[in-house]
Amino acid sequence: MIVHHHHDNPRHRRLIVTEWLTTENLIALVTLTGLEVVLGIDNIIFIAILTDRLPEHLQKRARQLGLLLAMVMRIVLLFAIKWVMGLTTTLFTVFDHDVTGKDMILVLGGLFLIGKATIEIHEKLEEVSEDDILPDQNDVPSAGVSLWGVMIQIMLLDMVFSLDSVITAVGMARSIAIMVIAVMLAVGMMMIFADAIAEFVKRNPTLKMLALAFLILIGVVLVVEGAHIEIADGQEVREIGINKGYVYFAMAFSLAVELLNLKVIKGMIRQRRKRAAARRNGAD
Repeated sequence: MIVHHHHDNPRHRRLIVTEWLTTENLIALVTLTGLEVVLGIDNIIFIAILTDRLPEHLQKRARQLGLLLAMVMRIVLLFAIKWVMGLTTTLFTVFDHDVTGKDMILVLGGLFLIGKATIEIHEKLEEVSEDDILPDQNDVPSAGVSLWGVMIQIMLLDMVFSLDSVITAVGMARSIAIMVIAVMLAVGMMMIFADAIAEFVKRNPTLKMLALAFLILIGVVLVVEGAHIEIADGQEVREIGINKGYVYFAMAFSLAVELLNLKVIKGMIRQRRKRAAARRNGAD
């Protein structure tokens, strides 16, 4: 009997695999991976901005570590999904509002994002060609301290972003296996593109400003979502719900405009160089 069972095993395993690979599951996997990548973009932007302060040779390692941490945290949260969903039980009440663990994480995460991005924008505006005065400014912080400091900040933020991504995953897919594979695929894709995105943001300072503005926007969305802000609409009071689709559309639209601006500016610089070269040749 035991021997027979042993022979039957591979076929049994194959059956489980084909059962799992249904069209519905594959569609869920593809959609969820795409969504996880979209939800991870703001994570990449923030990791890129934070790691930008590190010495050059540590930046890539910090980005990959940051994304690995994001993946581990998402998978841990997926397996602790009952706990995550349990965060919706009321902890205490403020002005007739039930405050849950999830709300608190969202509000604190949102405030952290708004604060961090505002400070970064302020520093950007204050920068008066410091590079000319202190050319080696990037190498001033000691590598160990700054790497760990940056990793701790990335970890805190990964937690907020992961919560968002995990709740999305739970809302979309039924099987935990699909969710875990989608998260792993998404983080894998993000790791491939992280360096390119970070490099692009670094080369175009106006994009960094836009990215910081996005982070403030995402922070506001998280705070509104967590605080359950309500408005009086005629006779009834209803909660403000921000449709994430609108937010992503606004971000995509402003990014497209910014990319067009960069193209125009590059074209103008090219024209100016051509004219200057023609003038020099004429003078010769």
